[in-house]
Amino acid sequence: MSESVSQQTLLSTLKRVFGYDAFRPGQEDVVRALLDGRDALAVMPTGAGKSICFQLPALLLSGVTLVISPLISLMKDQVQSLVENGVRAAYLNTSLTHKQVELVLNRMARGVYKIIYVAPERLTLPAFQRAVAQLNVSLLVVDEAHCVSQWGHDFRPCYLEIAPFCASLRQRPTVCACTATATRRVRDDIIELLCLNEPRLVTRSFDRQNLFFEVERPKQKFLALRRRLDICEGRSGIVYCSSRKKVDELCEALAALGYSVTGYHAGMDQKTRRQNQDDFLYDRKRIMVATNAFGMGIDKPNVSFVIHFSIPGDMESYYQEAGRAGRDGSAADCVLLFQKKDLQIQRYFIDNPEENEALSKKEAAQLRRQRHEKLDRMIDYAEHTGCLRQFILDYFGEEAPDNCGNCSGCLGNRLSIDVTVNAQKILSCVVRLKADARPQTVAAVLKGREEAAAAFGSNSTFGLMADMAQSEIERLIAFLCERELLMLRDGVLTVTDDAKDVLYRGRHVRMAVAKEGGSRRQKKDSADLAGGITDPVLYSRLRALRKTLADKASMPAFTIFTDKTLQAMAALQPRTLRDFSKLPGVGSHKLEKYGIVFLKEILAYLKEINTNS
Repeated sequence: MSESVSQQTLLSTLKRVFGYDAFRPGQEDVVRALLDGRDALAVMPTGAGKSICFQLPALLLSGVTLVISPLISLMKDQVQSLVENGVRAAYLNTSLTHKQVELVLNRMARGVYKIIYVAPERLTLPAFQRAVAQLNVSLLVVDEAHCVSQWGHDFRPCYLEIAPFCASLRQRPTVCACTATATRRVRDDIIELLCLNEPRLVTRSFDRQNLFFEVERPKQKFLALRRRLDICEGRSGIVYCSSRKKVDELCEALAALGYSVTGYHAGMDQKTRRQNQDDFLYDRKRIMVATNAFGMGIDKPNVSFVIHFSIPGDMESYYQEAGRAGRDGSAADCVLLFQKKDLQIQRYFIDNPEENEALSKKEAAQLRRQRHEKLDRMIDYAEHTGCLRQFILDYFGEEAPDNCGNCSGCLGNRLSIDVTVNAQKILSCVVRLKADARPQTVAAVLKGREEAAAAFGSNSTFGLMADMAQSEIERLIAFLCERELLMLRDGVLTVTDDAKDVLYRGRHVRMAVAKEGGSRRQKKDSADLAGGITDPVLYSRLRALRKTLADKASMPAFTIFTDKTLQAMAALQPRTLRDFSKLPGVGSHKLEKYGIVFLKEILAYLKEINTNS
C-alpha cells in the first residue's frame, strides 16, 4: 500500500463513507494493489462487493477515477449511492440529454467530480477526449471486463477501444479490471487486450452459499412458475425468458391473475423500459419478467428469487443472472424450469447471430462452435443428478465437495425454504415468555388465540403469526428444537447460544420440506413456513419510513438504507446516534442525513411497547 495511506486511514474512510467496519474477503487485496499503483484484475462473484474495490482507492488517490461500464442502470444506481454517501460523482451515457452531457463535461473539466462513470462508446468522441485531456486520471476502471474477450459470453467490440484510449492519456493511470464471471481463457484475454501491466489477480470463490440452486423439469411450466411465485409471495424476484414474445405472454397472463408484475425487453421503447425498470427497483412491482436484456448493473439488493423460465445459452449467463438474487447476503432461490423443447430457440440464436464486423468468417464459425459447446454444458447442468453447486464451481475451475446440502441435487425430492423470519418470531416469543414458554403456550401466543389473550395479550409477540395454523407453528417449534436453537427442559423452552446468531447476527435458517404436488393447501403450507425478521413490527415501520423518504426524493428505497441495515436496526434497536453510527451500512453522511429521523422512529416504537407492556 502507498506509504501515504495508513491502515487506519483506509478503515476509517471505509466506515466514514460506506458505513462498513471491515473489508469483505478479497476487497482489501485489490484496494492495496491500486493504492500501490499496480494494475489489478478482480474476478469476484455478484454480491462480493466489487465496487468498494475501486471506489475506496478512488477517494484516496489524488486524481480523478474513470469507470468504464456498458450498464446504464448500474451507472445511475452507483452514482446515486455515491452521492448519498457524500461523494462527488457523475455519469455520461445515452440516457442524458445533450444539454446534460455538456454540463457534466464542463464540470469534469473544472475538476468537480472525483468519480466519473462513462459508457465505452463515448471514449472515442472528441468532446469527451478534450474534457479528459485536462484531467489527472489516476485510476481507470473497466467494469464487466469479460466484454473485451470474444470467448466471453457478452463480447462487445467497443471494449477493444479501451487500451488505445488508456495509452492516449497524458500519463497512463493504474488500471483495474472487474468481472463476476470469467473462465481462465477469458481472464488471459482481459490481461492481454486491456494491456494490464503485471496485474494483481484477485479471484474470490465463485461459491454463493446463500443461494439455493434447483432444476425442475415440469410438464406444465406455467403452473410450476405460479407455484414458485406463490411460495415467494411478498418477495421481490426476476423471471427470465428467452424471447420478447414469451416475456409479453407471461406478463399478460400473470397480471390477469393478480400478480404484481412488470416486463422488460429490448423491443420496448426506452420510456417503457425505464418506467418498468423503475417500478421494479422502487418496489412498486414485485416481479420482473424479462429477457437477458435486463439485469446487468441492476444493484437491487433484495431480490430473493431468480427463476429461469427458459434455459440460458451458457453457464456464465446463467450464473450471472441467477446471482442477481441475494446480493445482500440473504438466503435466495435460483430455479431453472427446464424442458428440452426450449433448446430450439437457443440453437437458433447461435446459428443466426447478429452480424459482427469485428470477426472474420473463420472467427465467426469458431465462435459458433464454441457457443454450441457452451450450450451443451448448460444442458449437462439442467440434466445433472448430482450436486448443482459442485457442477457450477467445477465449471469455473474451483474444487468443491460433492454434496453441498443446499441444492435440489443434494436434497433429492425436497425443497429448501428460508424460515428465518418465523424462527425469529418464535425465538423472540420464547425470550419474552420466560418460565411460561411451554410449546403450546408459545404457539397460542403467536397465533393470537383468545384463551391466551388475558395473560399474554400485551406481549409484543402476541398474534405475530395469526395467519398460520397453530399446528404449523408447533411444527416449526419442533424443528427449532431439532436444530438446537431451542431447548426443551421440564416442559419449558429456552433459547440456546446459537439462537442469538439468528436473532441478532444475521444467521439464516432453512428448512427442507417435501416438494409440492400443486394443491392449494400444499402451496399455502410451504408459503406459511417462510417469513420475516427480528421484531417484524419495528422492521415494518422502518421500511415504511424508508419508503416515504425514498418516494419524496424519487430514488430507490435501498439507496437510503438496504434491508440488511434495517434488519440490524430492528435487531439492535439503537438508542443514541453513537449506537446508530455503529450499524452496518451507516456512514457519516447518512448518519447526518437520516440518523435522527430513523432514531426517532425506533425510540417512539420502544416507548409504545413499554407503555403497553
